[in-house]
Amino acid sequence: MKAIIIEDEPLSAAELRTSLAEVAPYIEVVATASSVAEAVETIDRVDHDLIFMDIHLEDGSGFDIFERADISVPVIFITAYDSYALKAFENKGIDYLLKPFGLDDLRRAIDKLGLLSGGGSASAEHGAPTQTPPVYQERFLVHMGARMKSVTTAEIAYFMADGKYLHLMTHDGKDYILDRSLTDVGEKLPPNLFFRINRRFIISFDAIREMIRYSGSRIKVLLNPPLAEGEEAFVSTDRVQDFRQWLNR
Repeated sequence: MKAIIIEDEPLSAAELRTSLAEVAPYIEVVATASSVAEAVETIDRVDHDLIFMDIHLEDGSGFDIFERADISVPVIFITAYDSYALKAFENKGIDYLLKPFGLDDLRRAIDKLGLLSGGGSASAEHGAPTQTPPVYQERFLVHMGARMKSVTTAEIAYFMADGKYLHLMTHDGKDYILDRSLTDVGEKLPPNLFFRINRRFIISFDAIREMIRYSGSRIKVLLNPPLAEGEEAFVSTDRVQDFRQWLNR
């Protein structure tokens, strides 16, 4: 597997090379770049399967590279800033490592590649790349006024669309607003853990407190944390069969 490192700090680039040699010796660093301009030229010229990319470069942002080069491989973002996580995942990012990171963090990021035959992890086998599996979002960046917080998918109970707002409700009852659509969010969630029951709700399995069967195959889902008074969550008729299969896997 061939990788390009895009990093404007020579020491950080050298440390990443050393860490890769220890964690994933089958990954060959074939080129490095320290600027947007150099990265664009390198990506177009050098054959590669993976990119490690810093976001703040000497002549601009790593995201500028996507506008000037054809990037068709997975990208692992490595940065000292946590405010670009969402944008990173929207730009072929399979992981977002915050400096300083450890060898285990790097190993987990590489394992997400899943490019090997048989569905094994990248660090478990050294086969040739075949196809990239779906990459699901692990964290959602939410805003609370001037403050920000990264919420993991394990913390999420359900999403509820309410007019122009999308609520993210955590298992401990925290309610955050996301500036995204329910459809967009649904595409980023692991389908074994989350299910879209209707046009307004995506629920996690762990948020289901009780289910009530109604006539006409309708199913009412009682959630934890509970919905506000007057709110109810029913599985759409056309989704009932899929919902049953999801519960019975």
